[in-house]
Amino acid sequence: MSLSAGLPFDITAVDVASNARRGTLQTAHGRVETPAFMAVGTRATVTGLTPADLADIGAQVVLGNTYHLMLRPGPELFRRVGGIHTFMGWSGPVLTDSGGYQIFSLAEDRTLSERGAHFRSYTDQRMHMLSPERSIEVQTAIGSDIMMVLDVCADSRSDEATLRDAMDRTHRWAVRSLAARTNPAQALFAIVQGGVRRELRKESAGVLTAMPFDGFAIGGLAVGDARAEREDMTHFSAELLPRDRPRYLMGVGTPADLLEAIAAGVDMFDCILPTHLAWQGTAFTGTGRVRLTRGPNAQADVPLDAECPCSTCRLYSRAYLHHLFKCSEPLGPRLVSLHNLHHYHALMAEARRAIEAGAYAAFAKRKLEAIDRHEHSTKRFSAERTVAAS
Repeated sequence: MSLSAGLPFDITAVDVASNARRGTLQTAHGRVETPAFMAVGTRATVTGLTPADLADIGAQVVLGNTYHLMLRPGPELFRRVGGIHTFMGWSGPVLTDSGGYQIFSLAEDRTLSERGAHFRSYTDQRMHMLSPERSIEVQTAIGSDIMMVLDVCADSRSDEATLRDAMDRTHRWAVRSLAARTNPAQALFAIVQGGVRRELRKESAGVLTAMPFDGFAIGGLAVGDARAEREDMTHFSAELLPRDRPRYLMGVGTPADLLEAIAAGVDMFDCILPTHLAWQGTAFTGTGRVRLTRGPNAQADVPLDAECPCSTCRLYSRAYLHHLFKCSEPLGPRLVSLHNLHHYHALMAEARRAIEAGAYAAFAKRKLEAIDRHEHSTKRFSAERTVAAS
């Protein structure tokens, strides 16, 4: 069990042919079974879905974003109503990102200094300062179960000097975030940076794991790196993190990305893909992605995924979903969002069972082989590359 008072964490099983691990973590709003995928609810809502929908599809954690929630509705409202759980009607655990990635994406509209990021609000054009202390203050008001330190994100393939500067500042901001924390019931995670450079990742992990954080995230991936680089950095970074604390891979990714990262020993994930692509008419299935807007689906009187028990697949045909998208009916994205998130959470449940059975590596290899060969690789799970768990 983790020694952290903020987030008790137990590892209950480890796969025999990979570093995949099965665990539970206990938050103030309930237990989370890991590996776990977190539904992204950036603005205190998972787009188009209700908390009841999320519970039905097996969601355990909702992720909110500090940058957006600071600007609207603002921390004062969260203090008044008693936090995000009451505000959005979700009784389960909530993790809040710190806003670091949004700062990265605002490169043309913000000024970065040691103090923090000075930027113009997209809601009212006023100037704001997001510092490590302000980020923790806002997350404390939001009332999330897990808070993230404010970090500096850089393109993962930047030159070494740029990556080092971002990493060093991330470390200094991590110290300030710890000092700003006032509620020990809210867990706090650090974020390992370093791009795709092993020496920087190792240094970052060494600095941050010496501090009393409740968990550790692998950040700065899926921002310029190639798939093989991302996989290698995930495996390398995960092995540098304490075994008794939860490990979180931020903003990654596809079902294949998740299968790969679970094998590396990662416990928690988030990504906008399930809902973002749903609104574009793309669904994830057991045999790869399906683009519902394509012509052949107009006459396809078959389920979206014949093996899926979700309500979308049980009740509606591909032809009907195609029709909804062609008519720009919002029910289409909602139904595909329900399916995609169900698909992700069902994959996590299957992974947990496979780890418990000591058969995760074989399970992941089988799953990857069933997904479109043109977009996914099974090289990590070949016999010569499996990693024995210690």
